[in-house]
Amino acid sequence: MAGVTKEQIAKAKEWDLLSYLQAYEPQELKKSGPREYCTRTHDSLKISNGKWCWNSRGIGGRTALDYLIKVRGMDFVGAVETLCGYSAPPPVKQTFTKPTKPQKPFKLPEASRCASAVVGYLQDRGIDPELLGVCMEAGILYESRRYQNCVFVGRDMQGNARAASLRGTRDGFRMDVEGSDKRYSFCLPASRPDCPRLAVAESPIDALSLATLVKLSGGEWRDSHYLSLGGTAPRAMIQFLHDHPHVTQVSLCLDNDKAGIMGMERLENAIQDNPELSQRVKLIYRNPPPAEHGKDYNEFLCAHIQAVRQKQYQREGAR
Repeated sequence: MAGVTKEQIAKAKEWDLLSYLQAYEPQELKKSGPREYCTRTHDSLKISNGKWCWNSRGIGGRTALDYLIKVRGMDFVGAVETLCGYSAPPPVKQTFTKPTKPQKPFKLPEASRCASAVVGYLQDRGIDPELLGVCMEAGILYESRRYQNCVFVGRDMQGNARAASLRGTRDGFRMDVEGSDKRYSFCLPASRPDCPRLAVAESPIDALSLATLVKLSGGEWRDSHYLSLGGTAPRAMIQFLHDHPHVTQVSLCLDNDKAGIMGMERLENAIQDNPELSQRVKLIYRNPPPAEHGKDYNEFLCAHIQAVRQKQYQREGAR
C-alpha cells in the first residue's frame, strides 16, 4: 500500500489494544472486572481476552490498529505509522486457556400457590392492582415459592421464558436468574401488538410505575409498551425494536441520576447508529422523572400518591 510497507503493516498488527494502552496511554485504562478493562473516554468500550468491543456503537476488533482507525478516526496509513513509530517493540503475546465455568441452563424458580407477598409489596410501592393482574395472567410476574420473591419474566416473541429477575419482598435483595438471556427483559405489552410507542425504564418496578402514572392521570395505559432494561445497557431495547417493527416512538425514562442520564445518551446513540432502526424510529424522547420527586419513576409515583392523599385529607379537614 502506498505510504507503508507490508512489513510495517505486519508490525503494527502485532499490537493488541490492551498492551498498547498499558505501554503508551495508561491513563486511558480503567479496570471494570477481574480480567476486563474499559477506557475512560468510552466506558462502554470493553477490553477482554485479547479483543475489544465498543458496545454502544456495535463495533470491535482485536488490534490497536483496529482501535486507532475505528475509534480514533485515523486513516490506515497514519495508524500504521503511529504504531511503527514507537521505540519499544510490541510485546510477545502469551496464549493461555481460560478455565470456563459451565453455565447452568436457564430455569424459572418454582412458583408459590398464591402471590399475596408480591401483590402486597408492589401495591405498597404504588403499583395499580389492574396492572398486577394483567402481568400475572400473562405469566410475566409471579411469586417464588422458596423466598416469596417477585419474579419478573422476560419472554421472546414465541412466548418462551428466556430471562427472569428477582426482587425481594422483605428486603433489598435483587438478582437475575442464572442463565438469563439479557436480550429478553420484562415487558408490560400494549393492548395492540402493532402499537407504535415504547417506554423504556431501568427496572420492572419503574416500568410498572410508568404505566400506573398514566392510568392515574386518566390516560389509556395500554397505549404503549413498557420495557425494563434491567439496568442501562441497550441490548434489551435493541432486541425489542427488532422484534416489534411497528415501533416508531421511543421514550427513554431512565433514572434522573448520572448513570441514568448517561444511559439515555447511550440508548439514543444505539438507535441512531443502527441504520435499520434510525430510519424507522422517528421520535426519541429523553424523559427522566422530575428531580424534585426522586431519582426514579417509582419514587415519583409514591410522591404523587402521597401528594394526592394529602390534598384529600386537607379537603376533608376543611369540611
